[in-house]
Amino acid sequence: MPTLRIQQVSWFLAALALFLVLELHLLPALLAGLLVYELVHLTAPLLESRLSGLRAKQAAVIFLAALVVGATVLGAALTMGFFRGDSGSLAALAQKMAEILENSRQSLPDWLVGALPDSVEGIKSAVVQWLREHAGQVQTLGKEAGLVMAHVLIGLIIGALLALREVGAEQTMRPLAAALAERARRLADAFRRIVFAQVRISAINTVFTALYLAVLLPLLGIHLPLTKTMIALTFVAGLLPVIGNLVSNTVIVVVSLAHSPQVAVGSLAFLVLVHKFEYFLNARIVGARISARSWELLLAMLVMEAAFGLPGVVAAPVYYAYLKQELIDAGLV
Repeated sequence: MPTLRIQQVSWFLAALALFLVLELHLLPALLAGLLVYELVHLTAPLLESRLSGLRAKQAAVIFLAALVVGATVLGAALTMGFFRGDSGSLAALAQKMAEILENSRQSLPDWLVGALPDSVEGIKSAVVQWLREHAGQVQTLGKEAGLVMAHVLIGLIIGALLALREVGAEQTMRPLAAALAERARRLADAFRRIVFAQVRISAINTVFTALYLAVLLPLLGIHLPLTKTMIALTFVAGLLPVIGNLVSNTVIVVVSLAHSPQVAVGSLAFLVLVHKFEYFLNARIVGARISARSWELLLAMLVMEAAFGLPGVVAAPVYYAYLKQELIDAGLV
């Protein structure tokens, strides 16, 4: 089979696989597998360089894979526990935001008051209505959460096994298998570039937000409720480009209304300045790694959300980074 035909077949199969991942709701498994694979792949050379012999290297990678899987599961459990606990309850945060909006109606502009529900019960009704309309998009938070966790665990194991498979003698593959392996390698590379860069950006953003909420405002005599929850939410939501910032910023501005509209305006101004700086970082860190601008990622997320809902929003940056790298390597863009 000619080389070009092999490449075309591998591209088609890769596109079909990525489509089926979203269509069959296997995105959590894919992301979990890629996460473990990349973490093991990045850290394994540190152990392998100090070991001699195939068995020793394999044992080191097995130990490292088990450590990464355990740490990932533990980190997810601790995060979920924090947001469900009293100190970081998202339910308490939502209730507090509803109360703040209701109590601040007298001091808000008329045009904004008209767009808000009449009471806490009105806000709850609006949330319930939204959940009903988007039940398919939030199914991972409901009855199928257990299935999603099972997919995540299977993905973690598969990622660890694939990382272990690379330790050893080189294996000879037929042309199509080699081309598909190259597609998978590029997808993993796109995941690493997007996710690890976004983690760095989210961490920087969280540091500035924490300094503002936990240091600057208290020094000015302003103490906002649920500060720890907002800081944690800033980091977790910040892992999702653009949209995550909108979510965390909205929460912070609304909670700032608990003190006064002036503090809310100050919080908004601070967040705008921080995210102007963040867009610069995004262009330098993410854009430089995938040769894409923020508007390109936002457009990809918009299209993927329209096609696949919330999973599409999560997958869009990785899928777009992979697609653009394939196009660049093919000399098409």
